[in-house]
Amino acid sequence: MGLRLVQVNVKAGDDSGLGQFWADGLGWDVSSEGPGVTNLAPAGFDWPDPGAFYIDLVKVPDPETVKYRVHLELATTSADHQAELVARLKDLGATPADVGQGDVPWTVLADPEGNVFCVLEPRDSYRDTGPIAAVVVDCADPRAMARLWDEALEWTLHEVTDDHATLRAASGVGPYLEFIHTPAVKTWWNRLHVDLVPDPWDGKEAEVARLRALGATDVDLGQGDVPWTVLADPEGNEFCVLGRA
Repeated sequence: MGLRLVQVNVKAGDDSGLGQFWADGLGWDVSSEGPGVTNLAPAGFDWPDPGAFYIDLVKVPDPETVKYRVHLELATTSADHQAELVARLKDLGATPADVGQGDVPWTVLADPEGNVFCVLEPRDSYRDTGPIAAVVVDCADPRAMARLWDEALEWTLHEVTDDHATLRAASGVGPYLEFIHTPAVKTWWNRLHVDLVPDPWDGKEAEVARLRALGATDVDLGQGDVPWTVLADPEGNEFCVLGRA
């Protein structure tokens, strides 16, 4: 029994339009499980195949833009690849973003709905992640967050300091989960959050109980009677444990 980080969920004003941007940018397949939901998957994979990582985009009525605490970082394999990817994303509708990064080797962009993300310079550690290198979470205490998620997912903890913590699935599939120290306080729900799937599916309630024991709390976002459970980590970042409908 366990949990797997299967995808990142993105709230969008126009799920199909934003989904097409990300599908074209990543070179992924796009589909829809129903009105208001757009699903992205790497070519050749069907959700929830454990050999891949996925993106779901869900339409919401209030796609306000503020500085959210969760963002994606994209991997590149060479300086030419980085330049080509940045140019292609801009052609698709991305715009340069200034979050106070200064003179850095990566490029900060915003997607067409204002979600900030980074296109990284080539790094050996990200060569086998696929196009998404990392899901990055701003937090007050990277060490505490790493302890929680290390126990929750039973991932490999690669690095932990007062400023930064990095984890990845022991299988070596998919992006890293990274926690970066920031003094900012969370004041609103995140436009991006991660979704977990239980293995096996009928172990969902036991896994939710285990997460609560680790410090997760229940969150009511008005989701009503749904097959997934919405929780928040100790710093208030929402995530979902999915269940079968």
